[in-house]
Amino acid sequence: MGFNLIPMAASKLLMVSIVLWLLMVGIRGDAEVEDGTVAEAYDSPLKLEIKQLKSKVAGLESSILDRSDEAKIKDERIAQLERIIKEKSATMASLQSEVELLQKKGVVDAQALIGKADARADELEKQIEKLKNEIETQTGKGDAYEARAGEAEKKVQELSLKLENIERINDEQRLRLQKSEQALQVAQEELAMMQLEARSKSDQLREVHGAWLPPWLASHIARCQDLAVTHWNEHGKPALDVFLQKASEKSTQAQKWVEPHMETARTKWIPAVKEQWLTLITYIGPHVQMVSVKAIELYRVCTNTVTLHVVKVRELGSPYFQEAKKFSKPYINQVAAVSKPHVEKVRLVMKPYTKYVAHAYAKSLGSATAYHHQVQAAVQEKLEKHELTKPLATKELVWFMVWSSNGWIGHGFWGSERHY
Repeated sequence: MGFNLIPMAASKLLMVSIVLWLLMVGIRGDAEVEDGTVAEAYDSPLKLEIKQLKSKVAGLESSILDRSDEAKIKDERIAQLERIIKEKSATMASLQSEVELLQKKGVVDAQALIGKADARADELEKQIEKLKNEIETQTGKGDAYEARAGEAEKKVQELSLKLENIERINDEQRLRLQKSEQALQVAQEELAMMQLEARSKSDQLREVHGAWLPPWLASHIARCQDLAVTHWNEHGKPALDVFLQKASEKSTQAQKWVEPHMETARTKWIPAVKEQWLTLITYIGPHVQMVSVKAIELYRVCTNTVTLHVVKVRELGSPYFQEAKKFSKPYINQVAAVSKPHVEKVRLVMKPYTKYVAHAYAKSLGSATAYHHQVQAAVQEKLEKHELTKPLATKELVWFMVWSSNGWIGHGFWGSERHY
């Protein structure tokens, strides 16, 4: 519209200038014809008017010339702008065709890169599944070894209880033997004292009897004493000796019966159980350590490989993205300017609801994070309870176990929370 108005204004100015020029020529002819006839009658007022009109006409001519020059300059400028516009439009058309070609080529390259990345991701998924299966088998073996270790601990406890019972019985037998020996010594001492007292009493009685008892009574008393001594020597003392001998034999048998069991428990059972326990620990420890090291190494290799592919894809796609961004920026700005009022209206309408949605999302995210930390703490506490799994209670392995139990697809590649 602007380019069409400028030629119309120039044509109007040209017509006005032509009309004024004709008027000026007519006024000059009239002035020459009438100059000889009525020059003297209308000399002073007409001359003034004619001069004024001449000056006005001269001003109009000069302004018309200026306007015509300006119109010519504007026409030249308009023609130059039209040529520039044609050149720019041709350049834009060529650039658009080049951009379309580049976009097609970039889409093909990006699809090829995406296919390679997907294939690599599938391989990594298979490796991760294989590692998970290996970890599960190793965990099953660890559980079996733990069960065997529990059984060995139970056997050790049972053997220790039996050993304690045997030692307690042996101590009781020793106490009984010591008590019987002490009682025997006391009885022997008492017997010796009684024999001494009896001898002293018999001597005293003999002296007394010899003094006032009749001889037949003294001989009868002496005979009774001899009978008592002989009866003791024949019956009492052998019975006591037999009793003491049997008691000593029983104690000796008890010691002989207890000593092999104690020696067997000390030399065979307890060392065998300790050896099995140490063998189990030494056998499981390297495997568990190897599994944890392999899991960490595979995790790092997967992350490094995927990161390299992502960086390569970004680097390869960055020029095409920049070109597309430059080409589409004016259109995007235009679309943004057109849609901004509508977006503002929608935002104002949805503002009361977005608060509730944001609050609910923050609440769910907080609860999920808290649950994830609780599961990690529970798994780490469970691993630290046992001696076999205590070396495995690292943050990396705990996070990996919780992640694999929750499912890695829902968390994105390697999850959204990585606490190292």
